[in-house]
Amino acid sequence: MSPTRKRYFLRLIGRCLILILCIVMYFACPQCFDVLNGMNFFRTPSPLHLLWIVWLIDMFLQIIPIRNKVPLGSQKLFLNRFRPIREKINYEALRSYVVSTTKAAYKVFILWCLLIAAIGGLYFAGIISKTGLFLISVLFYVCDLICVLIWCPFRLIMKNRCCTTCRIFNWDHLMMFSPLVFMDGFYAISLLIMAFLAWLVWELCVMMYPERFWDRSNAALQCSECTDKLCTQYCRKLRA
Repeated sequence: MSPTRKRYFLRLIGRCLILILCIVMYFACPQCFDVLNGMNFFRTPSPLHLLWIVWLIDMFLQIIPIRNKVPLGSQKLFLNRFRPIREKINYEALRSYVVSTTKAAYKVFILWCLLIAAIGGLYFAGIISKTGLFLISVLFYVCDLICVLIWCPFRLIMKNRCCTTCRIFNWDHLMMFSPLVFMDGFYAISLLIMAFLAWLVWELCVMMYPERFWDRSNAALQCSECTDKLCTQYCRKLRA
């Protein structure tokens, strides 16, 4: 198991523990969630402040170039992770690749919007509270790494080989925090703004630097060059 994959399994365990602690707080200390209301973020100390800081740091690390400890799949939008292939890039094929993957990406987007709309319907019907919306986001926080490490349903639509080549790798936080769109308050709004910023930087780079996102133009994305070995789908050569 690669060091990156080991770190991600530790992170998955940590996220599971966070979900469990949040559920325990829901029953044992419901007032801890008052920080979600209005401007209580600045008035009421809560363990959720620590989680907010972790999430902000995670998103910040997606919009700045980092060489170490961050998977290539998340950082491939930056020049320091781009290794052009030796032969001439086929820009017609590149354009076709970008168009097809973007169409697939927005199929995922539509399906996710339908899921969030269903969650919103439950919220406005009084079946789910604000705290419930927050707990759903924490659940998505856990599911995010399950998709990376174990099984990803979005691959059925995206048809991507692995997470390193995934067109929507940095959509994670926007999808994760999307249930908070039905909430007011600084806590939810600040997370949504930062998640949107990370998504926007990613999408702008796809449009401006598409060659960084394709393994036939960026040699760093090819299986033979993989160092992360983050997912379970790497080629036989790397398994040997």
